[in-house]
Amino acid sequence: MVFCAHLLQNSSASKRGISPTVREGSETGANEPLLTRGLVPRMTADKNQAQAIVISDAISKVLDEGSVAALATLIDATTDEKSLVVGAKLLVDESPNRVGGLGDSDLDDAVANQTQKFLASRREAETFKVEVFAPELEMHSGASVLFERIEAEPRLVIAGAGHVGASLARLAALVGYRVTLVDDRAEFVARELFAASSEQAIELVQAEHWSDAISEAIGNGRGVSVAIVTRGHKQDEDCLRASIVTTPDYIGMIGSKRRTNFVLDKLREEGASKDQLKKVRAPIGLDIGAVSPEEVALAILAEIVSARRGGAGAPLSDWRRK
Repeated sequence: MVFCAHLLQNSSASKRGISPTVREGSETGANEPLLTRGLVPRMTADKNQAQAIVISDAISKVLDEGSVAALATLIDATTDEKSLVVGAKLLVDESPNRVGGLGDSDLDDAVANQTQKFLASRREAETFKVEVFAPELEMHSGASVLFERIEAEPRLVIAGAGHVGASLARLAALVGYRVTLVDDRAEFVARELFAASSEQAIELVQAEHWSDAISEAIGNGRGVSVAIVTRGHKQDEDCLRASIVTTPDYIGMIGSKRRTNFVLDKLREEGASKDQLKKVRAPIGLDIGAVSPEEVALAILAEIVSARRGGAGAPLSDWRRK
C-alpha cells in the first residue's frame, strides 16, 4: 500500500474513479480501451505515465467501494524479454476486471489467474517467478512478479461504549482498524475519555436513534466488522436489525446464550431470514476464558481478525499434541 498511496498522491485523476473507458491518441489514431489485456510492447515514458494514472484511478475506485484487488508489478525480467518493461503493472479485482498490463497478453492472462489465488490466500504481498505459476510461458520464465493486496483499511463499528466497547475501540485502533464507537449516552463518547494519541482517530458518535446511527456507520458493509456490545435487549435488537440488512463482513453480539437467543428469536419473528441470522456470531468472541473488560475485548477482536484473515482460531501448537 506504500506504492499505492504514492501513486494516488501523484495522480491528478486519483479522485475521479475509472468511469472513462477510452484513451485518445492511440497508435492507430482511434480511441483505445483502457481496460485491456496488455499494453503495447516497449511502453514509452508517456504510456508509462498514462498507465500509472489509469491504475491510480482504478485503485482509488477499489478503495472508495471497499472492494478488494491485487496489483501485480513486474519487478524483474531477463534481458531477452524485449516485450516486457520492469515496473509495468496490472490491477485485477475480484470480478476479475483488469486495468493495465505487463506487456504480453499471455502473461497478463496467467497473472490474472494467479491474482485470484493470491487474494484467496489473504496475504498482503508475495513475489513469484513466472515459471512457478505459468511454466508454459518459457520465454518469460525468468521474470518475477510482485503481487500486492489492495483494500481499504479494515473498519470496526462498535455499538455500545461501556467498559467492553471502550476497551475494544482502544485495542482495535492500536491494531490498525478504523474505529467508529456509537452510544446514545453523550458522556460515554466524550472525546476526553479517548485522549491518548492512539485514540484520536476513533470516531465517536452519539446516537439519537441506534438503528440510524449504526446503518450510517456501516455504509455499504464492505470491509466492515460490527460488534454489538450494548447494555440491553432493546439496544441489541435495534443495532442487530440495522446490521443484518447492511451485510457487513462480520457481525457479533455480546451476551449469554439466553440473552442472544432472545434477541435472535425476536428478529426471526419479525421476518429476518435464516441466512441473515446465521451470520451473527452470538455470543461474540473466541473462548479464551476472558473475565475483565479488556480480556473480553481481546477475545472479540481475536475473532474479528480470525474471520477477516481466514484463521482457524486454534492454538498454533496443536500439531505438537497430535
